[in-house]
Amino acid sequence: MKKEEYADLIKGLSDKELTFHLFLTQIILLTISVILGMILFNSMAEFVGLFTWNWQIVSVGGTAGLAVVFLDLFFMKVLPSSFYDDGGLNERIFKNKSVIQIAFISAIIAIVEESLFRGVIQTHTGLIISSLIFAVVHYRYLFNWFLFINVVLLSFFIGYIFLLTNNLLVTIFMHFIIDFLLGVTIKIRKKN
Repeated sequence: MKKEEYADLIKGLSDKELTFHLFLTQIILLTISVILGMILFNSMAEFVGLFTWNWQIVSVGGTAGLAVVFLDLFFMKVLPSSFYDDGGLNERIFKNKSVIQIAFISAIIAIVEESLFRGVIQTHTGLIISSLIFAVVHYRYLFNWFLFINVVLLSFFIGYIFLLTNNLLVTIFMHFIIDFLLGVTIKIRKKN
């Protein structure tokens, strides 16, 4: 599918249909995560052991997430808007949502994607493969070289944070902070 066809597809969906497809995608990724987890982990306890409540969740995950958001906001300010053109999907997802809805969507995405890409895939294939799969799954970014490089680097960074902490709650919180704050930014910018 070409960029124009993808943009037309997105434009053709209602907000309700777009939200439905977003959650359907997360259900599919969660199903893949559960199936692969049952195959690859020796026990459920081994997987659950990747979730540890400690100070790193906020100190490392929160700090890293905020750093990514501030860097992204800086680039959005200094680079042409075409560098951040994803076909309008992010804007369509977040512009008409309440802050609570943005938080809920961001939490679901963070939990599902980090459980799959870091918790299941990275623990069994390593940082490089999991990061590349993460980037390819974010299909809409393949049409824009800057966004694709951005998502690849972000995936490596999140994966590196997971290597340092071996704690999915850290990367889930980091991912949540990034999606939530950028989602709220989109909402505010479209409102103004």
